[in-house]
Amino acid sequence: MNTPTVSVIMAAYNGAGLIEETLVSLEKQTLADFEVIVVDDCSTDDTREILRGWSDPRVRLVEAEANGGPVRARNRALAEARGRYIAGLDQDDLCRPDRLQRQVAYLEANSRVVLVAAAANILEDGAIRRSRLPANTTPALIGWLLQIMNPLVWSSVMLRGDVARELDPFTRPEILYAEDFDLYHRLRRYGAIARIDEPLITYRSHPGGASQCHTARMIDSAETVLGEAYAPLLGDSAEEAAALIARHVMAGVPVASRDALRQLGTLIAMLQASYLDSGSFDRESIKLIRWETARLWWRIGRRAVRSGALGLTDALAVRPDHLGLGHAGIDDLLLSGLVGRARAARRRLTA
Repeated sequence: MNTPTVSVIMAAYNGAGLIEETLVSLEKQTLADFEVIVVDDCSTDDTREILRGWSDPRVRLVEAEANGGPVRARNRALAEARGRYIAGLDQDDLCRPDRLQRQVAYLEANSRVVLVAAAANILEDGAIRRSRLPANTTPALIGWLLQIMNPLVWSSVMLRGDVARELDPFTRPEILYAEDFDLYHRLRRYGAIARIDEPLITYRSHPGGASQCHTARMIDSAETVLGEAYAPLLGDSAEEAAALIARHVMAGVPVASRDALRQLGTLIAMLQASYLDSGSFDRESIKLIRWETARLWWRIGRRAVRSGALGLTDALAVRPDHLGLGHAGIDDLLLSGLVGRARAARRRLTA
């Protein structure tokens, strides 16, 4: 049996309403040498019937005997995969026709890169919008962002099959709903992680998605990943630092006090300084790292001011010196301050 260039791995559960459109997007790929391994995790709808009747022989159904969750289903799919490259895809997301071809070409041209993702469009309520993730990246920027957030969309990633098969397990079941974030951290010891800055997939955002339904578990899992990453630098303070980043950066919970905002800013500045000291980065990457960190800091401050928990002067007073206002500036923060004061006043009236 010939080895396909790409194995697309997919965990499926009650996806009858959307999985057909996802598979059609794969059938339109300009690179035809691929297989799709779909592990159905004991769906209670018509997902298995749809897959059993799918006419494309490149699509292979594996029927789980018991429901084990998406991480175990994805690991089972990898165990069945034969491809030189492994592409992630969820049952409800869509690929642009040149997605697989572009990513294979990138990996073949960049031997030091073990995983390449792509930018993504977001499909929500029938409308397409761009992701809020950075528009322009370098591997160095991706490496930095992984210290404080998840800058990659799972359905956009492709990695080298030989590296994927070295991991045991491929994704850790105990890190549920942040298993991809954990995977990227574990892969970094094998090489660089990069992103093609052009949308090659469309990610569906809908009420049934994991990011909408399992936020609390996602935060807990992200804390575990970050705690392990921070331990060499922060020691006993790693868990507290991981909780701050997971809650206020990754989950977007507004900071509730001036002291907490100062603590968060000091932490981000320290993590960034440590990362920049860890390698030799080109000027473009350093500029992007500082710019995206400043943009992130602006969003954190804006969110706190709009919530009414902090005033505009509080947000500006505790800003670390090297973190600017990002791309928006003072006008937007002034508007956020007005919104925040209105919300704080409304809470006082209803208390």
